[in-house]
Amino acid sequence: MKQYIKSIVEINNNKKSRYFSIFIQVLILISIITFSIETIPDLKPQTRTILQSVEVFCVIVFTIEYLLRIYVANHKLKFIFSFFGIIDFLAILPFYLSFGVDLRSLRALRFLRLFRILKLVRYNKAINHFTNAIASAKEQIFLFIFITLILIYFAAIGIYYFENEAQPEHFSSIFDSLWWAIITLTTVGYGDVYPITVGGKVFTFFILMIGLGIVAIPTGIISSALTTSIDKKESDD
Repeated sequence: MKQYIKSIVEINNNKKSRYFSIFIQVLILISIITFSIETIPDLKPQTRTILQSVEVFCVIVFTIEYLLRIYVANHKLKFIFSFFGIIDFLAILPFYLSFGVDLRSLRALRFLRLFRILKLVRYNKAINHFTNAIASAKEQIFLFIFITLILIYFAAIGIYYFENEAQPEHFSSIFDSLWWAIITLTTVGYGDVYPITVGGKVFTFFILMIGLGIVAIPTGIISSALTTSIDKKESDD
């Protein structure tokens, strides 16, 4: 019995597994759509009742799916605390916590329903390739993040010493300067804080050049890892 259920709930090439996967994906999309519709003001009571019924049905199915996955898992605790185990749990948690809470807390709990989107990752091969690529390139990504944080701090220090006297209201400390450093290195440039001194403008030019490179580096890392992941999958098949 356990092996039979496992052959259905886990992704396999048999028909029942494929139908189950499609059924769950459709429910995920329906629950996301109903979540969006619920935000429309002045909905009729009948419409809200229908949406609530759909939500109850989706949660019941997701709960059964979650319990079945725990049942068929070889290492149950490992699954429960795995990425997909946590996502499956968070997908149903808001519904059960919504009983007996005030409206403000309920709105915050409903936001957690967005985690259901991440359940689609389990069934999408393209997304699986992406997550495998992220996992294989995690060391390079962590190194990139560490270097980026150093550059952000360096940029904040530099612009502070150039602009502090000219704009004490915007660059009163290095911590205040971090906001400018982040939006400049990420090339967002909201324009709410900008240098006015010659030194600050020259410094900003070099920071912007570095920022353009920072934006491109993770794209290259992930693209390389993604290509490797796809090639490995095709060779295995």
